[in-house]
Amino acid sequence: MARFFLTLSYNGSAFNGWQIQENTVNTLQQVLEEKLSMILKEKIEIVGCGRTDAGVHAKNYVAHFNSNCIDLVENKEHWMYKFNTVLPVSIGIQNIQKVKDDAHARFNAESRTYYYFVHQQKNPFRENFSWYVYGDIDFELMNTAAKVLYEYTDFTSFSKLHTQNKTNNCKITKAVWQKVGEKEWRFTIRADRFLRGMVRAIVGTLMLIGKNKITIADFRKIIEAKNRSAAGQNVPAHALFLTGISYPKELFIEEGNK
Repeated sequence: MARFFLTLSYNGSAFNGWQIQENTVNTLQQVLEEKLSMILKEKIEIVGCGRTDAGVHAKNYVAHFNSNCIDLVENKEHWMYKFNTVLPVSIGIQNIQKVKDDAHARFNAESRTYYYFVHQQKNPFRENFSWYVYGDIDFELMNTAAKVLYEYTDFTSFSKLHTQNKTNNCKITKAVWQKVGEKEWRFTIRADRFLRGMVRAIVGTLMLIGKNKITIADFRKIIEAKNRSAAGQNVPAHALFLTGISYPKELFIEEGNK
């Protein structure tokens, strides 16, 4: 029995989030476990790097699983092809890597990066993966406000209520709005960990600044309040992408060094 990291991408539109939940069907974890178990002819249990909500997408999501298959890495292209043929078109396997037996996709992650996309001109080719926002928005002012996030570690004000988190502390190392097209913007945020709903709540609150409904001083007070009701509303899920996860190199077992 060996442990593997699976890198995948998915369009989360049709799924009820990542994690298997009681009385909730069609989650990404459920679909992957069913299909990989069928192909590998053994019971596969998958642990993801995080819990993405319903409608959220991923370009580079990492999960780990154990398997008795002896050539998953040596014959990687074959197995990725077999996995992808049985998975729905909305899920794509990108890589399989052998890792140490105690490697954990969630707990060993050093950082996670999300993108949130916004467009200000109606565009039928962007509607499913970007949030259409009407009106004047001061993105430079939002960038100034985003820098305030570096000064704090407790982000209770941007977390869903009644979660099982032992701490609401996170270290944000990047938070910036960038223009990526004509009237199209992307918010990039990177941290060691994220709370449930945190990115969408931060974007929703920054939008209040961009529309001059609150000030940067108000933004500080919202963070310091440690109260979810003080912050802005969650923005729509369909424009949010998990884009990258980083891990220590020593977790991975190189081919030929087994």
